[in-house]
Amino acid sequence: MDPTTTAIGTWSGGRFMHFGEPLEDERLLALLRPGDGIDTVISADVYGSGEADRMLGRALKGLERASYCLVGAVGHDFYEGERAGAKGFPRFTDPRLRGPEAYGSYLRMAAERSLERCRADHFDLLLLHNPDRIGYTSEAVWEGMRALREAGLTRLLGVAPGPANGFTLDLIDCFERFGEVIDWAMIILNPLEPWPGELVLAAAGENSVELITRVVDYGGVFHDDVLPGHEFPPYDHRRFRAGGWVEEGRRRLELMRPYAERHGLSMLQLACAWNLAQPGVRTVAPTLIQESGPRARAIEDKRAELAAVGAGVVLDEQELRAIRAIGDNAGCMALKGASEEHEGPELPDRWALTEALRALASRRGIAPERDLVVNELSAAR
Repeated sequence: MDPTTTAIGTWSGGRFMHFGEPLEDERLLALLRPGDGIDTVISADVYGSGEADRMLGRALKGLERASYCLVGAVGHDFYEGERAGAKGFPRFTDPRLRGPEAYGSYLRMAAERSLERCRADHFDLLLLHNPDRIGYTSEAVWEGMRALREAGLTRLLGVAPGPANGFTLDLIDCFERFGEVIDWAMIILNPLEPWPGELVLAAAGENSVELITRVVDYGGVFHDDVLPGHEFPPYDHRRFRAGGWVEEGRRRLELMRPYAERHGLSMLQLACAWNLAQPGVRTVAPTLIQESGPRARAIEDKRAELAAVGAGVVLDEQELRAIRAIGDNAGCMALKGASEEHEGPELPDRWALTEALRALASRRGIAPERDLVVNELSAAR
């Protein structure tokens, strides 16, 4: 099975990635178990240092393998690498860990161990997870990924930039270099964050790369129970967002609400419908979050809401443009990856813009100094 319209990732449920309240085993297993309208499940081996894979394996127990689509992701080395606090584990391409001659053997080991934990014999799609500059550009990395497909460990291959927003030119360059290897990519996109994800859509289409979109819920705002004054637990990842993001998000969400009401959609379903209308977007994978407090909705209700999302076109062109205008966030944050604004040594998630990427940007009609930098007015909004 290829990725379906709706998907759920093991980052949901608060256990392995800290969003909201962590679910106990019974509820988390039910959340992750494919079926009832959600037949695609996504995991990453680094979540919980393998524990998310194991939990997903328990959720898949007893299901026919052909009844669901299994998406995995490898790239962070938690086997030999040392965790750097909130920055997490290093990428497997870190020169302190290994050189290009060992990339293929690492990828094979990581894929096999992830499958073992998931209790599966193959992935339907395996993603290169949060690559650094080497991961986007190295022939050895993508030869290693190709070898996994040839070995029958996965049917499809892809790339998942992140974890933060950006990597625009790097991803386009990766499509152009390795498009014949890459079947899918996973990007951040939603009506309150059309930028910069929208900048890669044309290149994905030209290279026959289909898209999974995550953060469709915009940090839970589209679930309609994150309101001004919301109390985030001390460990919650959303505390890293800029101050006032909930209030501004809610203001814009209310301007979008009439479009949802016109079509009988919840706000999350509106966000999913908007994403699915974008070129090349085939799958939506919002984060499902159990918030705390008396106003919190049950995560089971959020799952059912996602499961009811259909693949058909819901919004017309005028509505799509109007929602895009309401959510316009261009220039609201510093982006990761190759950046006009980066100075100093290369970092695992940020590096200087090369002349080759400048030429690519010019061909694509992207002006890095205008389209990929912080705009003070937008950032302050």
